[in-house]
Amino acid sequence: MAHTVVIAPDSFKGTIGAAAAADALAAGWRRESPDSDLRLMPMADGGEGTVDAFAAAVLGAQRMPVTVTGPEDEPVAASWVLLPPTPDAPQGTAVVELANTSGIELLGTPPRLRAFDSHTRGFGEAIADALAHGVSRLVLGIGSSSSTDGGTGMLTALGARFTDAAARPVTAGARGLGSVAAADLSGLAPLPPGGVTVLSDVTNPLLGPRGAAAVFGPQKGALPGDIAVLDAGLARLARLVDADPETPGAGAAGGTGFGLLVWGASLVPGSAAVAELVGLDAAVAEASVVVTGEGSYDGQSAAGKVPAHVGAVAAAAGVPVALVGGRIAAEADTSAFAATASLTELAGSGDAAMAETAWWLEEAGAQLARDLDLR
Repeated sequence: MAHTVVIAPDSFKGTIGAAAAADALAAGWRRESPDSDLRLMPMADGGEGTVDAFAAAVLGAQRMPVTVTGPEDEPVAASWVLLPPTPDAPQGTAVVELANTSGIELLGTPPRLRAFDSHTRGFGEAIADALAHGVSRLVLGIGSSSSTDGGTGMLTALGARFTDAAARPVTAGARGLGSVAAADLSGLAPLPPGGVTVLSDVTNPLLGPRGAAAVFGPQKGALPGDIAVLDAGLARLARLVDADPETPGAGAAGGTGFGLLVWGASLVPGSAAVAELVGLDAAVAEASVVVTGEGSYDGQSAAGKVPAHVGAVAAAAGVPVALVGGRIAAEADTSAFAATASLTELAGSGDAAMAETAWWLEEAGAQLARDLDLR
């Protein structure tokens, strides 16, 4: 009897996307267990690879190319995904991600960090393209941001106007927030009929010591002396619009979560929403085993990350689940998993694992197939 294996990893950030990771794990598993029926369901939590995950996991999904203004004003060839019609979204659902339109990965390797000048305009342009297509609903992934502009670039692309005391449009990026004096939202595009769902695994508020500037600003090039300036700019924005900066997730993606609240969107935990949209529960219910994973599995991974959610779905269905990690921290609790594989241990070092991630994921897939022995 052929066994059904659901392979549902997150991306291994900075090295390989979720769809390619699932392919590599499947190749290794197939080497050891060629008769297994493999169901690839790459996952995401709203960050890089969200569009790729939906394109790979949902039957009938269409990739829609679009050229947008990148975070440093350069043209960027991006795409969003059109999901097939459903009863609650008769004109289809558009999945748009910030990472491939305004993300930090677009700033080069290593990234050319521009704490005050990067912006989210391209993300807004991709959203506008999806709206022009006439979709019934939007699903937006907002991880991997390059900016701290509070989502003003995105909102500007959707029809908002942010001006200074002289009624002039403010400079793009966080730099413009220092002089913003008025927000005209009357020209904002209306929400689609089915609303806007925002995927994020971040619960930080917009402002303060846990806010967008303090927690995520340094990742984008902000120096210690810049944090207060960035936070003050975000506070100026918050005073001009009708949204609560304390809402969990408002600080996500440099405050883009807050900007989307201003538009009227709903913020939800990314992993669970993606799982629901791709039909993970139904697939797991028919599986003999599930394989999941992420780049670094540590003590925080149980808090809403992809492996924890996939593991919970598998546990509820009584299906064993295996874990692959780029690294698996010593303090991480892996007792819920039937088997584990660490790419760092397989490769001999973290650097070696990151240099050839696809190769070592294939080896991990083969190892797990041997360990679980479904023949």
